[in-house]
Parts: sequence; C-alpha cells; structure tokens
Amino acid sequence: MRADKKAATTMRREGKSYSEILKALKIPKATLSGWFGKANWSQGVRKRLAKTATTLSTERLRELNQIRGNNLKNAYDEARREAREEFIELKYNPLFIAGLMLYWGEGDKVTRHNTRLTNTDPEMIRLFVFFLTRACRIPRKQIKASVLVYPDLNAAECLTYWSRNSALDKNSFTKCIRISGRHKTKRLPNGVCIIVVSSSYFKTKILEWMSLLPKELMDRKYYASM
Repeated sequence: MRADKKAATTMRREGKSYSEILKALKIPKATLSGWFGKANWSQGVRKRLAKTATTLSTERLRELNQIRGNNLKNAYDEARREAREEFIELKYNPLFIAGLMLYWGEGDKVTRHNTRLTNTDPEMIRLFVFFLTRACRIPRKQIKASVLVYPDLNAAECLTYWSRNSALDKNSFTKCIRISGRHKTKRLPNGVCIIVVSSSYFKTKILEWMSLLPKELMDRKYYASM
C-alpha cells in the first residue's frame, strides 16, 4: 500500500473527516472518496460524523435563541466563522451549491431571523428541504411550513399535497392562510408553499455562504482542485 494511502487509512479509521485528512496529507477528497467511499467501516465513520455534526448544529441553533445584549454580536461573529469553515468542505457538494443558488434566487434575504423560501413548484420545495436536512444538518423538527390558498381551494387537500411533496410531516405545517388572487381564472390549484427555519444563527450562516459562493465558482483554482 502506498504510504499516503496507509496514513489516510489510519486517520479515517480514527474517525477523521475527509477535510481533516485533506488538510493534513493534501490528498484530494475525490481520491479519498475513491479509496474509502464504498468501505463499510468508512461509511460507519461518515454516519457518526454526520450525527455529531447534526447534534452540534442543533445545539448552536438553540444557544443563539438564548443570547441577548452585547453577547449577540459575538454569536453572529461565531456563526460567520463557522460558516466559513464549513464552506471549505461543502463547496464541492452539488446539493449544497444547488440549495444556495436556489435560495439566492428565490429566498428571503431581507429578514434577519428567518430563512424562508416561497414557491409553487413541488420539486423546488422538496429540493430545498433536502438541502436543509442533508447539506445543512437542520433537524426536521426545526423546519416549519405553511400554505397560502385561494378562497375556492380546499385547505386540507392543499396541505396534504404539500406535505407529501415536501417530505415534511403535516405537524410541521401551520394553519393554511387564505389569500385573494388578482386573476379570477388563472389560479394555482394547490396554493403556495412556504418553508421556514427560524434561527438568526442559521440565517447568518446562509448569508455568509452566499457571499462566498460566487467568487469561488468563478475562480479557476476551484475546478483545478476537484
């Protein structure tokens, strides 16, 4: 076995992430994935790392909600620092890039506390939820949704439709909101779905990622390192 692969194998068996191995040994993630991606023991490491990351993410989201006063600025600085560190690993993840681009085009960039995306396309909604849970490690119980319906639509049917197509449980949805459409005939048959994560910490992170992504994608070094 080549020396660098032996060293990488040792680090991976110790529970190190691909990013940690890359930083220590300068071995590209694509190579590491080729070596370890299909190994059962390595998949076990990946699952443990993912579980730990999800737990830490949940704790940080909770912590910010309890912070007030002067410490709040420090919390936002910490969120941005964490986002920059995570970006190094996530920037090659196609789901992460797709989710950010989706939010850049369709998401709410104005409010400080809510990461909100509104759309009528079920595939777009489902992809955004997938991005939140898989790439961002947001627990499903922290993802909320609501449905805007026209007066002539059946609210219960619309809620069932969006629950099924978003992969979110009905308990994640708040009461449907009735709205009036401008056009009497060209109305959306299933209403409009809104996905929300209420966390200033996460909103700070996603805005930081969005500020980093364009420059990275237009840098030739990004593609050379793949």
